[in-house]
Amino acid sequence: MSNIPFQTIDWTSIEKAEHKGETGTAFWQTLQLGGLRIRVVEYSPGYLADHWCQKGHIVHCLEGEFVSELSTGEKITLTKGGTYVVSDELSSHRSLSENGVKLLIVDGDFLKKT
Repeated sequence: MSNIPFQTIDWTSIEKAEHKGETGTAFWQTLQLGGLRIRVVEYSPGYLADHWCQKGHIVHCLEGEFVSELSTGEKITLTKGGTYVVSDELSSHRSLSENGVKLLIVDGDFLKKT
């Protein structure tokens, strides 16, 4: 889908799907528009992802704070208002949040490595 008509998203009407982490839980509200995925994701306090991710994302921190740990050992902290961007297969990363966080995450075909 390359032509998305103007629309609003009522996040209160989108069901939360639960995804267990190595510790803690992630709750995803997902809108899929063809090859574009838009999510509001909340990590519970003490959350640690159960996998290393190589997908590309645009991640914007709406509330709280979390750390993106890279497989290189580097750790990047994002707080409210901060954003990171990465294309598919250009990083192996996982998220952790000590006190919980709320994120807006956009990903999809446009981030495929070329």
